[in-house]
Amino acid sequence: MTLSLQLQFPANLPLEQLIAELGSDDCQCVYTQSHLKTYYDSFDWRLYSSGIVCEFIAPVLTLKTVKNDTVIASTELNKVPEFAQQFQHDAVGNTLAPILEMRALLAVCTLAYQHHQFNIINEDGKTVVRLFIDEYQQIAPRLFLQSLKGYDHAAESLIKRLSELGLIETTEAVLLDALEQQGRTVNDYSSKLSISLTADMRADVACKIIYSELLKTIKVNEQGTISDTDSEFLHDFRVAVRRTRAALSQLKNVLPDDIHSTYVGFFSWLGQITSPTRDLDVYLLNFASYKNSLPLAMREHLEPLHDFLLKKQRHAQQELVKNLHSARYHTTLSAWEHYLSSPVHIHPDASNAHLTIKQLADKRIRKIFKRVVCEGNAINDDSPDEDLHELRKSCKKLRYLMEFFQSLYDKDAIKALIKALKGLQEVLGDFQDCAVQEGSLKQFSEEMPPINTPTDTFLAIGSLIANIDTRKHQIRGHFAEKFAEFTAEQTVATFKQLFGN
Repeated sequence: MTLSLQLQFPANLPLEQLIAELGSDDCQCVYTQSHLKTYYDSFDWRLYSSGIVCEFIAPVLTLKTVKNDTVIASTELNKVPEFAQQFQHDAVGNTLAPILEMRALLAVCTLAYQHHQFNIINEDGKTVVRLFIDEYQQIAPRLFLQSLKGYDHAAESLIKRLSELGLIETTEAVLLDALEQQGRTVNDYSSKLSISLTADMRADVACKIIYSELLKTIKVNEQGTISDTDSEFLHDFRVAVRRTRAALSQLKNVLPDDIHSTYVGFFSWLGQITSPTRDLDVYLLNFASYKNSLPLAMREHLEPLHDFLLKKQRHAQQELVKNLHSARYHTTLSAWEHYLSSPVHIHPDASNAHLTIKQLADKRIRKIFKRVVCEGNAINDDSPDEDLHELRKSCKKLRYLMEFFQSLYDKDAIKALIKALKGLQEVLGDFQDCAVQEGSLKQFSEEMPPINTPTDTFLAIGSLIANIDTRKHQIRGHFAEKFAEFTAEQTVATFKQLFGN
């Protein structure tokens, strides 16, 4: 049996003093090496949230557990790939792929440090304990203690001595200390809404808080959207824009009329200019599943479509960047930020501004819930696709409202309602996606040049459209069941309990 332990130095103990305290005869330096260590994760911390720390010390990239530094997998690389799919199909790639999905692997921070090995020698001249010490410039050194077999007693005595010198056992990753030096923390970005409101807060004050949180998300994803780092930057940017539009449409007569009308138009424009790129991103993200849905002999014939979509996406991205660099975008967004940070008027003109936010939330959620139930009840087997699309939009508004105001209600109850709504939304969303994909793929096939495109490619696209149409009808068959689950007696009773009759 051997002991293995990680200890952190106190702030006031330099390495030289520790070695002097242990005794130069008993603590012998084996080697000292200089290294650079770079930590990687996605922008939204998917690896750390999954209990993984990713570090690169050239040429080795290593995945470790967050808590005890246990190595999960490692691989040698000349350069760290941007995406999990670019790794070899080894333990590292297979671990990263389902966690990162479409997100890029980004450098979080880089640390310069000296790596030392010291051997603790007993009176017989034998090594009984090995000490590996990482000495950083800005953060406290870390000591990794490893006893040799049969010398646990010597290790325990050394641990006691180290404790007396102020070293403490730690299981936290060095990454946390490194981020603290930068004024950051792990999970400092999440696309999930977390807005804290109080029931008696005035409606205009609360709405400014909501809009400010959404603006933060827009701004923090702006550069990643412009540089096209990965598709999720634009996705989160658009979700924040959609949520803002939903709030402006559902929480009327809270802001002054001129402010409201100006930003309804501005965020509608933002939705329009970001839509083409996002739509093409989705087609490219789904392309592997498109291929796999076709017979094996047909799959490679779909590649010209991929090239066409990629070219079209790059053009749409260029247009999007122009718009996000425009004076209209920067001037209007800055004015919005300035308005949101300014104090509310003591005597506002807007009729709903004086309401408490709880009164306004109850009122709006009740109304949209009633609309969802009425629209859903009206849908039957003969209803046109547009009716399901309208219900989907109403469900999205209801979802956004419940997410905006969830801090005002019982935590478990509101989460249960959001979860129930998600089930219905998934069916409606999948149905709408199929309907849109059918139309778009037909349009793409018409836009692709017939002279330079093989006939087999058009046949493959036709087969793909047929597959999507079949799936669309299958999804439609699940609607009644999901809507019945959402409007079950218990769910309706909870809505009434939280938001009133």
